[in-house]
Amino acid sequence: MANISTGIIGDANLMNLKEIPNSSVRSEVIGLFVPGEEVVQFFQSVRDQVVFTNKRVFVVNVQGITGKKVSYFSYPYSKIQYYGIETAGVLDIDSELILAFSNGAHLQFDFKSKVDIKHICASISGFIL
Repeated sequence: MANISTGIIGDANLMNLKEIPNSSVRSEVIGLFVPGEEVVQFFQSVRDQVVFTNKRVFVVNVQGITGKKVSYFSYPYSKIQYYGIETAGVLDIDSELILAFSNGAHLQFDFKSKVDIKHICASISGFIL
């Protein structure tokens, strides 16, 4: 199966996603929205961003030393076949969300332990079921 790299990997809690106010979403991402699309939840690592909207997931991967090269990926909820979560534990302090798409690709996000991953899944369920 194919694996989609988000650029947001590893167990280092510094690189894990934390929830940020929706007002901090990059303006160029907002410019890619379709009419009626709204931010539901927004997360950021040191430089990368993940934006859950009411229609899809945007992954913003900032690359290079200067951060001028940026990749934008759009994953529509309509293509998600299923998802899985792994909650934080005692020694494993991050939680994970895995999205599986109809083409066999998987997308994994690692969140800081304080993120309510069950709330994220409830939102996604509302869009894909």
